[in-house]
Amino acid sequence: MSKKPKLRRWDSAEHLDSEEAIQYYLEACFEEAGDDPAFIVKALGKVARARGMTQLAKETGLGRESLYKALSGEGNPSFGTVLKVALALGVKLVAVPAHT
Repeated sequence: MSKKPKLRRWDSAEHLDSEEAIQYYLEACFEEAGDDPAFIVKALGKVARARGMTQLAKETGLGRESLYKALSGEGNPSFGTVLKVALALGVKLVAVPAHT
């Protein structure tokens, strides 16, 4: 009888260990998200966890627990919160033509 291998849930935050990895990850998420804002918020949450939620809370002036909730994909953060988080993460949101 063979043993079942121990599996664990994939967590992309564990692999966001460089600026380049974060950039490519967020670019892919923006491409995949379509018109789903929760998808983008959740992606920012994964980057936030990779960088450290405690430090992000200090930089944004927002509570750590409220950040977890807001960036879970289940929350509904204001656009102002999203901008604060993006800025604190060093992410610049830019506008480009959708159809090139």
